[in-house]
Amino acid sequence: MKNELASVWFFNQGWQPHPFQEACWQAIAKGQSGILNAPTGYGKTFAIWFGLIQQYYTAAYQEKLAKQRKKGLHALWITPLRALSKEIHRVTEGVSNDLELDYHIELRTGDTSTANRQKQRKNPPQALITTPESVHLLLATKEGQAYFKQLEFIVVDEWHELLGSKRGVLIELALSRLKAINPELKIWGISATIGNLAAAKTILLGIHNDGVLIKADIHKKIDIKTVLPDTLEKFPWAGHLGIRLLDKVVDIINQYQTTLIFTNTRSQAEIWYQQLISQYPEFAGLLAIHHGSLSDEVRLWVEEALHEARLKAVVCTSSLDLGVDFRPVDCVIQIGSPKGVARFLQRAGRSGHRPNETSVIYYVPTNSLEIIEGDSLKYAVKEGIVEQRIPYIRSFDVLVQYLMTLAVGDGFEPNQIFQEVLTTHCFESMSRAEFDDCMALLLHGGSSLQAYDDFHRLELIDGLYKVTSRKLAMRHRLSIGAIVSDLMMRVKFLSGKYLGSIEESFISKLNVGDVFWFSGRQLELLQVLGNDAIVRPSQKKKGVVPSWMGGRFAISPDLGIAIRHSFKSIQQTRSTSPEIRFLQPLFQEQARISGLPKEDELLVEYIETKYGHHLFIYPFDGKLIHEGMAQVIAYRLGEIKPASFSIASNEYGIELLSDTAYVLDEKLLKTLFSPKNLHQDINSGINVQEMARRRFRDIAGIAGLVFQGFPGKQMKSKHLQANAGLFFSVFSEYEPNNLLLREAYDEVFDFQLEEGRLIKAFERIANHKIIFRQLDRLTPFSFPIFSESFRERYSNEDWQSRLEKLKLQLLDG
Repeated sequence: MKNELASVWFFNQGWQPHPFQEACWQAIAKGQSGILNAPTGYGKTFAIWFGLIQQYYTAAYQEKLAKQRKKGLHALWITPLRALSKEIHRVTEGVSNDLELDYHIELRTGDTSTANRQKQRKNPPQALITTPESVHLLLATKEGQAYFKQLEFIVVDEWHELLGSKRGVLIELALSRLKAINPELKIWGISATIGNLAAAKTILLGIHNDGVLIKADIHKKIDIKTVLPDTLEKFPWAGHLGIRLLDKVVDIINQYQTTLIFTNTRSQAEIWYQQLISQYPEFAGLLAIHHGSLSDEVRLWVEEALHEARLKAVVCTSSLDLGVDFRPVDCVIQIGSPKGVARFLQRAGRSGHRPNETSVIYYVPTNSLEIIEGDSLKYAVKEGIVEQRIPYIRSFDVLVQYLMTLAVGDGFEPNQIFQEVLTTHCFESMSRAEFDDCMALLLHGGSSLQAYDDFHRLELIDGLYKVTSRKLAMRHRLSIGAIVSDLMMRVKFLSGKYLGSIEESFISKLNVGDVFWFSGRQLELLQVLGNDAIVRPSQKKKGVVPSWMGGRFAISPDLGIAIRHSFKSIQQTRSTSPEIRFLQPLFQEQARISGLPKEDELLVEYIETKYGHHLFIYPFDGKLIHEGMAQVIAYRLGEIKPASFSIASNEYGIELLSDTAYVLDEKLLKTLFSPKNLHQDINSGINVQEMARRRFRDIAGIAGLVFQGFPGKQMKSKHLQANAGLFFSVFSEYEPNNLLLREAYDEVFDFQLEEGRLIKAFERIANHKIIFRQLDRLTPFSFPIFSESFRERYSNEDWQSRLEKLKLQLLDG
């Protein structure tokens, strides 16, 4: 079955379509739904797009159009990022222009003006490119459901990115309604490689949809190069190495036309940009910074400058991870551990973004031990190890918001919506009683809040539940979405020029006159006006770098497997990687002082210093798992002999420091790591209630229990926390089975403590041989973890020189 439009367009470009593109066109022509998996830069967009427009121009569909009184929406293309929406719009509009088609494509995102939105409602284009939140906003308008009556296709781009978040739940719920409005709807997902691709297909299409999975038989070539320092630090600490490799990074930048420098956090991006521009002033005008907290104006300028090859390098975060096609980029640099294999592959794919080109990525470790991850990443890529995305289930806060969305729009009949929602993966296990509890929360606030009129939100009108209060409807539309973070404050110059946003918790720690780095500039805080931080440029040499709450994430279980495999190579003397060879002196020193664990061994060191008794454990499971593990071990030790512990951890190990001495041996250590009674000990050893209370703030915001404020007049973070905390206390005392309260605890166990991973780690260690060493000095493995806790003890100026002195003593020993 030939796609004529694609044939003409590809011929004019001088291109040959890939087999996976032709497979997609054929599947779409047969009326099938499906999911497409193909590498970045091979034309995934064209694989779906030409299928849609070919179907639009078939005689059968044109005949169907002629019978319709009013022109309606034909295709809805949903993307996770506004930048990606703009890119898809540019590419698809280019096809319509090249082929002189009367197929119109428009954008609808947070940037779309009210006038344009109204125009799109009255006179829909053939295709609308939008975000999950905008789809729900359309459902929250009068006759919003009729708007989708003629819809033929929904495409969800970068589905893997949405799947492991509550935004994925928004997609599932929207699809359940749109499929009911139009049972003939075709759904397509576009996804990068993930470990659970088949499950991703089922979740998107629904359990009763036997759509196709089209996987491109293309293996993108990736050249991974680890940037090694000139000398090896045998006693490293976190972050000490990164900036020391600045000159080597600049040498790499100068070798290529355009380079993306990926950092894991916005703070790190600001630091690297500042260091590059201050030490290499010749980069002025050729170097830019891009992250999610900068203004749209700044980000758009950077994206356009990249398109036009006007920039030599951009320091960025995951804000440039996805789909945006920057053809001139021919090199990527990853600063520090990428924390996950899929993230590393996604970033590598930004370079060589064309068929048959090699993606070049340089890995820059930020401490000596991190060098081993260069070897681990190469192993993971070679073996095809990629993370799964774990979908959210039973997210009742999102369901409450969705029911409110339907009520603000055309209203809904609960029995019908209950049946639709049961078809989603997120709510397939929901009982009718639980659905009725969600309804009760909207009708009268549930059993705890009935006395308050504010929670009587729905009214029954002609068999449909609706919201009649204009104030409630407006508040709800402003609150639609499932992205939550600390309250953001706008950063502005005195002139009113907007630079971006910073979390309130950071600004609240500054005094007027303090200097901080943001948007690649040194800024002095002049005053705080409402939700605005007013600043001016500063020439002062010292300034603090903002930290964002989103910056904390752990290595994935799959990268953990690859790292433990790399440690297997330590024991070998031949055919090892450059990373392992370079690290040999550090490993030899570790073996001399203590020991080297094999893949099926756990190394435990017990060291006494003037600071106390240090218990070091090396599970190599990532910082977040280590934090939970450390608290369980501390609780179990405390049951043997009461003691207070300070805890430190990094990606590779744990330190428990106490003034109390313990008599330890392999047998006792085995009991400390027993998986027996683990859930109970997690509850006893960790303040789960306080974690759930903090988690509940986000849940309360999504469910509409607390209103975050109007644009420009947002409620202060501490007030939001206090309001949400009040509901948490009321539910805990009077309604312990409240769905939202239970959800807060479930999310703490599933996503913060990652109880499933924690249990697996304990079960794995239970089968390991324990190598126990009692020592009188720190080792190369323990020193980086010790330095984490050491940093907390001293002022910022003091700790580095003290640590350097301590390191010299160890080297002399």
